[in-house]
Amino acid sequence: MSAATNYLENEVLDHVLGKGTTDFTSPTTLTVGLFTAVADGEAGSVTEVSGNAYARTAVTFGASSSGSASNSANVTFPTASGGNWGTVTHAGIYDSTSGGNLLFYGALTVSKTVTDGDTFQINSGQLSISLA
Repeated sequence: MSAATNYLENEVLDHVLGKGTTDFTSPTTLTVGLFTAVADGEAGSVTEVSGNAYARTAVTFGASSSGSASNSANVTFPTASGGNWGTVTHAGIYDSTSGGNLLFYGALTVSKTVTDGDTFQINSGQLSISLA
């Protein structure tokens, strides 16, 4: 996952170049959202999983090195309950547990169909963010 959204690109540019009306503040909470479709990720046009016990899940990252950072612990989502989540094709990093701003997004290496009773997990070090 390495694509930054338009929102984040503009915030970072304005912050670094001193052009923003307010300084960009690092989010206090980062969460991972799962998507079944992405129409325009840069614009935040995604179809996030919903219902059946789905919830965005907190993520922590290690310090960046060589322009990249990876999750420092497993990201384990709630178990799908009461129905299927569909086929998860992408994931994204948000600055909130609900609503908020999509910061980064990207396709999964392998799509995963999540059915009732399944638990989706991203292992430590497998969610990588890079700026290119």
